[in-house]
Amino acid sequence: MAKASSSIHSSRRKSRKAHFSAPSSVRRNIMSAPLSKELREKYNVRSIPIRKDDEVTIVRGSNKDKEGKVTSVYRLKYVIHVERVTRDKASGQSVPLGIHPSNVVITKLKLDKDRESILARIKAGREQREKAKEDAN
Repeated sequence: MAKASSSIHSSRRKSRKAHFSAPSSVRRNIMSAPLSKELREKYNVRSIPIRKDDEVTIVRGSNKDKEGKVTSVYRLKYVIHVERVTRDKASGQSVPLGIHPSNVVITKLKLDKDRESILARIKAGREQREKAKEDAN
């Protein structure tokens, strides 16, 4: 069987190099998070790149079930910071904990016209694929 996508390498070494040396524009897509069931039904979109001011629920890890607004998206480290998800240092200073976007679910989107157009584009493509699938049968 042929590779699913010829643009992505199947070599572990090359895949890791591509991941860790990816530019910010590519990291944005890698840092996508799934939408909640309600949002998924509303927009007909499964996941979307996360951004500041989205509201999320953590679904994996030691901070599971905590909710909050995304305060920053740290693309260099592939993590996001969520409000009230912090750790106290020995000095008493509170620092935000980095959470990978795959471990959260977006519960509320920060919408502007650019993001709405992205959602519409993804939805249109998905509907077109489903229609093509039905026509093939």
